[in-house]
Amino acid sequence: MSYKLDLRPTFTKTYQKLLAKNRDLEMRIGKCFELLSENPQHPSLKSHKVQTPDFGEKWSSRVTGDIRLIWDFDENNNLIILVLDIGGHSGSGKVYK
Repeated sequence: MSYKLDLRPTFTKTYQKLLAKNRDLEMRIGKCFELLSENPQHPSLKSHKVQTPDFGEKWSSRVTGDIRLIWDFDENNNLIILVLDIGGHSGSGKVYK
């Protein structure tokens, strides 16, 4: 089963800022997207539910040691994953509590 990724504007804005600071992230995020679209529960993603300040309870997946992808299944179609945000696991740019 394959999932379609729907990149939300909140993700796109932050993603562009991250890439401007670190072009090496592009390949890591691409690999994360590939795994997420194949299997959102792939062990290397370490996907789990988190509480976010902007979106409430959503899923978090690991991109790098500190970078996390925030996403959820579309409420109308479980084959669509809404990619909501990306940011740090800790520090000032953290994306969840």
